[in-house]
Amino acid sequence: MSIRIEHLNYTYSDGTVFEQHALKDINLELPDGQFIGIIGHTGSGKSTLIQHLNGLLKATSGTIYYNGENIYAEGYSMKQLRGKVGLVFQYPEYQLFETDVFTDVCFGPKNLGLDQEEIERRAADALKMVGLGEEYYKASPFDLSGGQKRRAAIAGILAMEPEVLVLDEPTAGLDPRGRDEILDQVARLHRERKITVVLVSHSMEDVARYVERIIVMNKGEVLYDDEPRKVFRHYQELEAVGLAAPQEIYLMHELSALGWDVDTDAATAEEAAKSIAKYLREIEQAK
Repeated sequence: MSIRIEHLNYTYSDGTVFEQHALKDINLELPDGQFIGIIGHTGSGKSTLIQHLNGLLKATSGTIYYNGENIYAEGYSMKQLRGKVGLVFQYPEYQLFETDVFTDVCFGPKNLGLDQEEIERRAADALKMVGLGEEYYKASPFDLSGGQKRRAAIAGILAMEPEVLVLDEPTAGLDPRGRDEILDQVARLHRERKITVVLVSHSMEDVARYVERIIVMNKGEVLYDDEPRKVFRHYQELEAVGLAAPQEIYLMHELSALGWDVDTDAATAEEAAKSIAKYLREIEQAK
């Protein structure tokens, strides 16, 4: 078991007139190798939750275990934890600061105290993983496109060779092509490296397409925690808390209401097209 969260509570400005309960009795297990989506409207607690996963925030109460060890135990190394649980913030390109891309990606592994040869190997491997070749090594990070900057920032985390990759809205501000490129790269990393991925996103289409499990946050609590098809069955309840299901879900329900025998759980374009095509074939064969 990679990460286990038990009775986690977090309060901003605890004990003051500005006190705000951001997380309330969170209990979750995030197994090794799983691709997990976390969704919720603004203020639901999703970003606060992921900042606990590598110790950036410390719980007001409750416990987090990483590979069976209590991260709040005396003497536990938060530096080591942050090398294993890599957190990529929204708009991570704002964290690029070195004179060239390669040097920037070297920053993380350098802080781990590795020798120069290992640092450069990791940086080169990470840049290759995100699709940035050697022609970008000496380029200024500030001369890259938005999508390339995002890839370089993610490479900086990957160079630390994390076991868990946590991404907070990694496609924010990107055009559709850039969004697909980033998420396709993340999905490939998940398949090939078997790393745990936690994706925070506002896009229901993105989580439906990529993740195998969705955690829905609402008012600091876990509202749903299940596979995407089962979570999106609650599309009306999701609407009530300011969310929505993928457009395909609404389309399939509309077709079903018209008498079409289609899969109302189809949450991606591919699933919807397959179900509709199957129904149309059956209608044709019945003639």
